[in-house]
Amino acid sequence: MAGFTVRVELHAASADDYDVLHEAMEGAGFSRQISSDAGVSYHLPWAEYNIEKSLNKSQVCDKANAAAQDTGRSFAILVTESNGRTWVGLEPA
Repeated sequence: MAGFTVRVELHAASADDYDVLHEAMEGAGFSRQISSDAGVSYHLPWAEYNIEKSLNKSQVCDKANAAAQDTGRSFAILVTESNGRTWVGLEPA
């Protein structure tokens, strides 16, 4: 199973638009949290999402694309497949 970090930027969007995005992404299986190797959960930066599935990058992008369309805004998506992640400064969930 692969892990992916997905960044979605809505263009000319309001906070309400991002609320719609967060709901749609969650419904598509994305999370706004990430877990450490020790099992501690952390909040990801704004409009970044985590998903761990047996999918490829294109399939993950397609899922995010479908969710982002629910906002009615134009958007940009960046999908990064992980070979391990590290971070500093993320807030515990």
